[in-house]
Amino acid sequence: MNKTFKSIAAGLALAAVATASLAHEGHSAHPKSAAALAPEQKAWGIAGKASAVKRTIDIAMADDMTFTPSVIEVREGDTIRLRLKNRGKELHELVLGTIAEIEAHAAMMKKFPDMEHDDPWMVHVPAGKTGDMVWTFNRAGDFDFACLVKDHYELGMAGRIRVQGRR
Repeated sequence: MNKTFKSIAAGLALAAVATASLAHEGHSAHPKSAAALAPEQKAWGIAGKASAVKRTIDIAMADDMTFTPSVIEVREGDTIRLRLKNRGKELHELVLGTIAEIEAHAAMMKKFPDMEHDDPWMVHVPAGKTGDMVWTFNRAGDFDFACLVKDHYELGMAGRIRVQGRR
């Protein structure tokens, strides 16, 4: 690899890290930029519209590093409002994804502990507050959710969403 290419690659890597850090600033229960973005299809579904919500599922988040319930079942095609109630005294979040995606994001959070994020498949809920996520589960399968606040995932703050195929 020549010296110029190495310099360009290093510069691009540094720019990517800076962009990731900046893109994750501003924890909020209601992300500002997520609403402005076009919905992005993920393996576990796509951001939903409030007008399409079929039901609301309440999920309690607690400082003992639990989600209640920790297993949720929905039907493929359903748009669900996940109403997150932080009953603790610490910030918690719910991040949807596959185990691989969640673990990759958790690793990134360890490398850059001040990194914050505001994607539509993530909701940050301050202590004693409530936050909502509206999500359309348009793919059947088992998907996961976790709190990626420092050490929460490692302490077991995770759950599963089972999306059953259409009838």
